[in-house]
Amino acid sequence: MPGLGAGHWGYIAILLVIVLIIWGPGKLPDIGSGLGRAIREFRKATSETRDEFHKATQSDDPHAAGTAAAAAASAPGAAVPVTPAPLPEPQPVGGGTAPAAPTERASGEGDHTTPV
Repeated sequence: MPGLGAGHWGYIAILLVIVLIIWGPGKLPDIGSGLGRAIREFRKATSETRDEFHKATQSDDPHAAGTAAAAAASAPGAAVPVTPAPLPEPQPVGGGTAPAAPTERASGEGDHTTPV
């Protein structure tokens, strides 16, 4: 295992002794099986993710896409690319009328000043 030099084995032994003291010899098989199950699930999840990534990158391969396009073009009854129709001009909001003029305020409304 990378990173496990000769000096690290002492730390691992101390850690195992501490685990043995905390959980006892009766629980060690359960802990080991749980740890093994967790490692298997982790490896399975990483391999599934790796496979999905490879499938996605292979389908996006420009060389493969070019050969697929050439095969589709040479096939009888190949579809002709369709260009979309131009969109109509947008209409102004409110039917094209000018905005209403502001109404006059009642006298004294909003004209208050604070004396200094």
